[in-house]
Amino acid sequence: MAKVSKNAKVAQRAANAGSGKDYVKVIKSVKDPVSGKYSFKEMMVHKDKVKEFFASK
Repeated sequence: MAKVSKNAKVAQRAANAGSGKDYVKVIKSVKDPVSGKYSFKEMMVHKDKVKEFFASK
């Protein structure tokens, strides 16, 4: 098996820029105003939008 150059690996990473590795699973607890019970809201969010997810109500 032949060696792969470092430049080829960098080019491969650039090709995968839009892949799923840019997304993270976030879980937020939400309190029901009527019963007072907590439920959980799960979403797959782009890693740049995580703070916005937690800031939203």
